[in-house]
Amino acid sequence: MMRLVLLIMLLSLPLAAQVFEMGVTGGVNRHSGKEIGTFRVADTASITLEDGWRIGFRMTFNNWRFFGHELGYAYNRTQFRLNDVEPIEYGTAIHQGFHNFLVYATPEGSRVRPFAAGGGHFSNFIWPGQSVSYGGGSTKFGVNYGAGVKVKITPIFAIRLDVRQYLTGKPFDLPNQTGKFRQNEISAGFSLIL
Repeated sequence: MMRLVLLIMLLSLPLAAQVFEMGVTGGVNRHSGKEIGTFRVADTASITLEDGWRIGFRMTFNNWRFFGHELGYAYNRTQFRLNDVEPIEYGTAIHQGFHNFLVYATPEGSRVRPFAAGGGHFSNFIWPGQSVSYGGGSTKFGVNYGAGVKVKITPIFAIRLDVRQYLTGKPFDLPNQTGKFRQNEISAGFSLIL
């Protein structure tokens, strides 16, 4: 019985040192490789996904002194643009879920913590007029990477700045697709530290 208690105590040490953060972020998406294919109307017209804005949340588990894990979701608002003789734009969305590994430049407990991030994600691109709740859209998996900084403003609140790039294949399997689609995130956020 004593060995079992000792084992439980030893296994719970890493959990006791773990710091949990949760917060909201908002910012802009700047797209590169935004031409996602062509569409035949009267003539062949290119289709692009234009720059937009994003809002989301992140949960971070800093379970080592210089390392952590991050889970999150972001809603991205963009324009589906048909570049015909007279361009036509339709509002649409991109839903993202992601997991990242974080490597910090300063140890846990520091007031200012610059970090590098990298991991995997999925992006669900929605056709204009459709909804993710009805199975509409095209889901692509990819990688993401970037950097940021977290600054404690009180013992339990922090602000953060992030710059990330999300790299995926192009959605909807349209004709004449080449290259990758890149979403470049620039965002700021507010976190609660527990």
